[in-house]
Amino acid sequence: MNDYQMGVVESKFADIIWQNEPISTPTLVKLCEEALKWKKSTTYTVLRRLCEKGIFVNNKGEVSSLISKQEFYSARSERFIDETFNGSFPAFLAAFTAKKKLSSEEVRELRKMVEEYEEERK
Repeated sequence: MNDYQMGVVESKFADIIWQNEPISTPTLVKLCEEALKWKKSTTYTVLRRLCEKGIFVNNKGEVSSLISKQEFYSARSERFIDETFNGSFPAFLAAFTAKKKLSSEEVRELRKMVEEYEEERK
């Protein structure tokens, strides 16, 4: 698993790319100026950093992702559970629900996910 990490501001920046990709760098600069109040240099600095991490690629002024938003957050979640709960999703879920009660809809969604997982494993 790759070591994909981003801070809060980088995540907002990444969302702009994921929502608009492929996106030209001038358009990205404009969107970041509007949404994040960034200067051109800040946009290019953060873009370069995330390209170096292997999340995005800037190919002759056109930016696109190397991994999807879902893949990024999946890898990030997996790493968190591995590091914090020794890879145990049930331990994570128990800790998560100790303070936050799940709604009936959330419980239904979890049951559905487990059932689909079991069907795929057959």
